[in-house]
Amino acid sequence: MGEVSRGARALVVCPDIRGMAYDLDAQSRLAEAEGLALAIGITIAESFVLPVREVRPNLLFGAGQVDNIAIACEQNEAELVVVDGALTPIQQRNLEDKLSRKVIDRTGLILEIFGERAATAEGRLQVELAHLDYQQSRLVRSWTHLERQRGGFGFLGGPGETQIEADRRMIRQRMGRLRKELEQVRKTRGLHRERRERAPWPVVALVGYTNAGKSTLFNYLTGATVMAEDLLFATLDPTMRAIALPGVEKAILSDTVGFISDLPTQLVAAFRATLEEVTSADVICHVRDISNPSTAAQKAQVLDVLRDLGVIDGEGDTSIPILEVWNKWDLLSVDDAEEMGEQVEADDEIVAMSALTGDGVDTLLDRLGSMLTRNATLRSFEVPASDGRRIAWLHAHGEVLEDVEAETDGSNRLITVRLNPKEMGQYEALD
Repeated sequence: MGEVSRGARALVVCPDIRGMAYDLDAQSRLAEAEGLALAIGITIAESFVLPVREVRPNLLFGAGQVDNIAIACEQNEAELVVVDGALTPIQQRNLEDKLSRKVIDRTGLILEIFGERAATAEGRLQVELAHLDYQQSRLVRSWTHLERQRGGFGFLGGPGETQIEADRRMIRQRMGRLRKELEQVRKTRGLHRERRERAPWPVVALVGYTNAGKSTLFNYLTGATVMAEDLLFATLDPTMRAIALPGVEKAILSDTVGFISDLPTQLVAAFRATLEEVTSADVICHVRDISNPSTAAQKAQVLDVLRDLGVIDGEGDTSIPILEVWNKWDLLSVDDAEEMGEQVEADDEIVAMSALTGDGVDTLLDRLGSMLTRNATLRSFEVPASDGRRIAWLHAHGEVLEDVEAETDGSNRLITVRLNPKEMGQYEALD
């Protein structure tokens, strides 16, 4: 990747374009841009919102605004300008010429973070593919070496292809190879998921806006050491651990990538791929930073993605139960906590808690346990005493209420057990 050096002093500029519909207000977008810059180790020298009445095709900003950015760079000794928006290749090149500094837009910045954080083979392949797609459009930058021509081959001679064409061709070839590798990785992951679905343990997936506290909650519940700093995109690749829940001997907890507004188009595929695990979950925990002023807008972003994944239909109905976890409750004022507390009390699908202090975790576990066993029904099976496999399976995966010698046949066991429909299907599928 190598676009940005850690510790670089940067000016963060958030354009507020008149007439454009944004998911968050300008100050929230600026705060998010600062978070993205900090996540990649950039030192923020200064940051501000810049109203844009009319988009200039060559620079995005007006000439006077570009002059002001240049002055701010000089005053703050900033070597980098981060523009929290999408810059065309021409705009990026012209701004760099005018400011005599490196300029990076929102897409480039998020690509940097994804490139640094992706840990799995698929994550790295997706990020490289996205970066090449982004880079391909930036070859318009006209560095001098890109204007050279290569000689023709064979008897044809002629001017040959320009360096820029050769670079584009190499990028296309590399992207083709990456897509083939990704297809293979997806097939392998699909097989793994099928094996997990045949396994008896229910899956609880944590989803939420980035920095909502999912990884902190994951670590609290599992004792794992997943990166959980106060950074955007602290976790990229899905992480899974086993946990015990009331009435459920074993469940799998899955931590996923944090959502974000205006995700760059190049990264949508990479982002969705990490979220495919969510579609096979038994319960989704939507973790919200309830102390964030933009929490309602962030919730809307998360629900939009879940809609895209098919978890929520057009009527607003969900194919997978969703439990809202109102995290960072300890950061609320007394008045806000009192007001929101009434809403929590009235809604079984909301749990208030703090993943940092652990307050409310017991309530969360109880709620998850009851959601996973909600559809369980009491069943009785007469199993040969010699069939240790079936007997062990029922004890391991159901809530066994009675296991006695069958009256009809002393060589059989009569087992009364509570199973949900998924477990029942798995039991029936046993050889």
